[in-house]
Amino acid sequence: MSTLVYRHSVIRTGDERRPLAQALAVRDGDILAIGSETDVRAAAGAKAELVDLGGAAVIPGLYDAHIHTAQYAHSLTTVDLAGTRSLAEALALIAERAAQLRPGEWLLGGRWNSNVWERPVQPDRYALDSVCPANPVALPTVDGHTTWVNSAALRLAGIDARTADPVGGHIVRDERGEPTGILRETAADPLKPFLVAEDLGSLLRVAQERLLALGITSVHDIDGEDCRAAYLQMAAAGELKLRVHKAIRLEHLDSAIAQGRRTGQGDDWFREGPVKVFSDGALGSHTCHMSRPMTGGDHGIAVVPYPEMLRLFRTAAQAGIAVATHAIGDQANHLVLDAYEALGPTPGLRHRIEHAQHLQPPDLARMARLGVVASMQPVHCTSDMDLVDALLPGHELASYAWRGLLDAGAVLAFGSDAPVEDPNPFPALHAAVTRTRADGSPAGGWQPGQRITMAEAVRAHTVGAAYAAGEETRKGILAPGMLADFIAVDTDPFTDSPEAVLRTRVLTTVVGGEIRWQIG
Repeated sequence: MSTLVYRHSVIRTGDERRPLAQALAVRDGDILAIGSETDVRAAAGAKAELVDLGGAAVIPGLYDAHIHTAQYAHSLTTVDLAGTRSLAEALALIAERAAQLRPGEWLLGGRWNSNVWERPVQPDRYALDSVCPANPVALPTVDGHTTWVNSAALRLAGIDARTADPVGGHIVRDERGEPTGILRETAADPLKPFLVAEDLGSLLRVAQERLLALGITSVHDIDGEDCRAAYLQMAAAGELKLRVHKAIRLEHLDSAIAQGRRTGQGDDWFREGPVKVFSDGALGSHTCHMSRPMTGGDHGIAVVPYPEMLRLFRTAAQAGIAVATHAIGDQANHLVLDAYEALGPTPGLRHRIEHAQHLQPPDLARMARLGVVASMQPVHCTSDMDLVDALLPGHELASYAWRGLLDAGAVLAFGSDAPVEDPNPFPALHAAVTRTRADGSPAGGWQPGQRITMAEAVRAHTVGAAYAAGEETRKGILAPGMLADFIAVDTDPFTDSPEAVLRTRVLTTVVGGEIRWQIG
């Protein structure tokens, strides 16, 4: 194989032993040498091809530790309600999309958030029926824990006044007991068979181009078996350009065990990940599990009761599968840590808490002591800060406690949770460092004691995410023997202001030593 030498005056390696370099040599997808241009060219040989990289700096490729790539891919072709500020505005967008549908075709998309509407009321199926009466409609909220459906969708899912609430879910009903069209948590599960994309592979190929353009070279995907199959087909066809660590949905755990799948199996392009377990819901849907009631009196929902959670943890760990558990509320996080502690040591498996948004202060040190990775999404903080103040006043919590977790010795792994949030990692770095929105509010940052440094934030989006997946010997830093995954950007995150980093443009994305995306 030929050897390439990539050159730039500022290569931020992420390696504490050699933090800066001016060139790196690549062979067979790995870094052969890194350092001064003279030394690297000597190691690469006289026939090595030279490639100059533009921009202000080169940094390791960013690793999204929590992303729903199938949902993100699908969102690129569906109705997006994230920016709506009223029910009427949302319905106008839905009507526009409905006019484009074939008979019987589902209208999908979502990302609505009634908490920010001018009148923050929950919508109902009758509103959807008014703009899309014939085609079934299913629209999850921005947090994905509540789904708004119309009457046609309820009929296809077999949900009516006689349908009982499932374990871990709630069918919202009117005064006559009729479903209103709002399904919380597992109550939306009967919709799943209808929501499989016809050609997910083509959607994922488009999505990976978007992610590469954002500097993302690896993802920890949280979606289902259809997504796994599509990625394996892409890998077999040589069409996979970013690296995938693939989680197992809980409903597929038994079949995965029967197939002999174990966390870490695979190669540098595709590896098996942990099983994803839900312990509660989300703050915006009032379904996160809290030890004290939220404003309005809700304690949230324990989606998987503790005894069942512990059984699942043991089943997975005995099969060599790590566990990644969704936990938002402080009681959910506390119970998940109880279960991990009861599980005991599981050598070779790195268990995680996804989101870990609201923690009881003593649980920060316990999380570190147990070696549980905090897989967090910084933009959730800046999106939800007003909601936290409204729903959790007076609660003594460590919320989005990046500083506290790092100081306690826990590992942070950053991601986006796209399409809940935008997958762009640079607003995430800005949020982690400032704890402000893009417009700089609130002044000084929300709960500013939990801010971290830019170096720590970049590390969480590189080394931390790689560690969470058990891949830190191959990813996260630029050093000999590591994968040649790096990006050239038009800012230097380590010297430019957080406001400049927020607006960063990626100029070149290299994965496995090859340029996979470049700005036009």
